Amino acid sequence: MNKVVLAYSGGLDTSIIVKWLQDTYKCEVVTFTANIGQGEEVEPARAKAVAAGVKEIYIEDLREEFARDFVFPMFRANTIYEGEYLLGTSIARPLISKRLVEIAAEVGADAISHGATGKGNDQVRFELNAYALNSDINVIAPWREWDLSSRESLMNYAEKHGIEIDHKKQSKKSPYSMDANLLHISYEGDILEDPWQEPEEDMWLWTVSPENAPDKPEYVDIRFEKGDIVAINAKSMSPASVMEDLNKRAGAHGIGRDDIVENRFVGMKSRGCYETPAGTVMLKAHRAMESLTLDREAAHLKDELMPKYANMIYNGFWFAPEREMLQAAIDQTQEVVNGVVRLKLYKGSVTVVGRSSENSLFNEKIATFEDDGGAYDQKDAAGFIKLNALRLRLKSIKK
Repeated sequence: MNKVVLAYSGGLDTSIIVKWLQDTYKCEVVTFTANIGQGEEVEPARAKAVAAGVKEIYIEDLREEFARDFVFPMFRANTIYEGEYLLGTSIARPLISKRLVEIAAEVGADAISHGATGKGNDQVRFELNAYALNSDINVIAPWREWDLSSRESLMNYAEKHGIEIDHKKQSKKSPYSMDANLLHISYEGDILEDPWQEPEEDMWLWTVSPENAPDKPEYVDIRFEKGDIVAINAKSMSPASVMEDLNKRAGAHGIGRDDIVENRFVGMKSRGCYETPAGTVMLKAHRAMESLTLDREAAHLKDELMPKYANMIYNGFWFAPEREMLQAAIDQTQEVVNGVVRLKLYKGSVTVVGRSSENSLFNEKIATFEDDGGAYDQKDAAGFIKLNALRLRLKSIKK
């Protein structure tokens, strides 16, 4: 190995990985740091990389690309894993993998590297997505190679090799393993490893507790064009701006908390807590818009396909042909998903209170309980019922 591109945060793990790669593989390390809305400054990573002897440093603001090309397409499918998880970590990995592979090609690197552990899903996601884009790419996963197995061993390694660590920051560091981007923030580890233990209130960073949320509800109008949110309260916004706005609005009302035990792709069950304020609102609003505009059978087929689509994203198959095939079908249905949904945000809940669309399939004359003026002949229902009952009646005769 002459050169390796590392997904680099500037934290303890990846700071150690820089040195470990340099010593173990005698290679030059190129660092790549992505801003995908994690809410922390990414520029300090540059100074840390320079101090580690890194000469080629990539720091990129990918918030718009992340929202536009990854999160929004996923939400057109109303994607949710195992009925609860809005895939905040999962959907970020293909973008990071994509840039790792692209940068490796730009700088002539022999391999890419990441800091995901050998127990988790992220190692699978990073690598499957990378191989889908470059079949010949080499991947170095230090956690599967080195003998550093604890936080204490990492700190000792840093001290031994003169790797500068912000001890003040480390002493205040959350006891949880956390991952954040525009879509969510996740928490794992510490007391959460006991599924019976309730999360501590001070763990949550993006949402107030529903009990302490405002006593007055907030109403918000969300406009869709072809299945994507384009405006909030009549103000046009970019995809990333939409998510930033909804994170603040929904978080202030205690919306978006989840406590889940999920099935990891590697085989184990894992308990995680998630804050997904914007995503919770986006899913509710999108389903409301589709309820008004999508044909019944198209909507039902989408719902049947969605769990497969969710599994593809969760397991790391974003760039796989089957995901792209499903995406094309999903996107075709979104041509008519246009209009405005009105929502009420209140103490941890999102309620749909209105929806309007130029593509609405709702026909008041037919649906009314009042006189419909002959728009619907109720006598037609008798034949409809008899035809659908035929197989049931034949079955009952045989008894």
